[in-house]
Amino acid sequence: MPLPVRPPGLPGPEPIDRTAPAAGGAARPGAEERTSTARAYARAAGLSGVVFAVLFAVALVLVRQAPRLGDPDAVYAAYYASDSRNLLVTLGLYVVPFAGIACLWHMIATRTLLQVLAPASWSRIPHWLQLASGILFVGMLFVGTAAVGGVALLTRFSDSPPPSPEIARALAAVGYAMVFVYGVRAAGMYMIATTGLARTVGLLSGPAAAVSYLVAAFLLVSTTFHPAILLVFPAWVLVLSIVLLVRRPTGAKTT
Repeated sequence: MPLPVRPPGLPGPEPIDRTAPAAGGAARPGAEERTSTARAYARAAGLSGVVFAVLFAVALVLVRQAPRLGDPDAVYAAYYASDSRNLLVTLGLYVVPFAGIACLWHMIATRTLLQVLAPASWSRIPHWLQLASGILFVGMLFVGTAAVGGVALLTRFSDSPPPSPEIARALAAVGYAMVFVYGVRAAGMYMIATTGLARTVGLLSGPAAAVSYLVAAFLLVSTTFHPAILLVFPAWVLVLSIVLLVRRPTGAKTT
């Protein structure tokens, strides 16, 4: 999309010639500096992606100690009486925010890396879809796990009697909807946008991008509530992070 140009003759500052050397004779960053910058952001995106994948898996194992939607009332009653399971779920709730923070670091570092490799990428729709879907995923993750594990917090930090199994099951249903219905699809959209941008700058090969699109499409159409579906996205982030850590981007400008 062409940038708007001020008509000649109107008052205002003169347009800046971005191809000219800066004041003092300093030239624009060269290929060597761009390569160093790209590798630094690739390292940050890779490391934060690995941290996110590990923390997400740990949090999922801990929060999964809470009763499922289809469990009978007796399972919910046993859950209320189990201090160890409540403690594990509570610990999981405290791990989730750190997983979300690591996810945000990975997303922003990846976005910055892509913009270093392709300076015009900010004007493309996938660049902003990636941001929106990544933030939406983290938000759904926070809200959903809070709903699923809210009863554990109540039993750990309150002397009030536990809610009825119907109320606990309703809270779990809200949490499942947030994570499995909305969060999983936001993750799929993030994968599609990131794959397209990474393919454009040469971070992903054609076959790798094709597999990534297929996995993202699976998340978009998935209707299961099985916890294993939640590991697809962090597994994809882990693979992408390893690619970023191993391939060492050159920083070559792409169109």
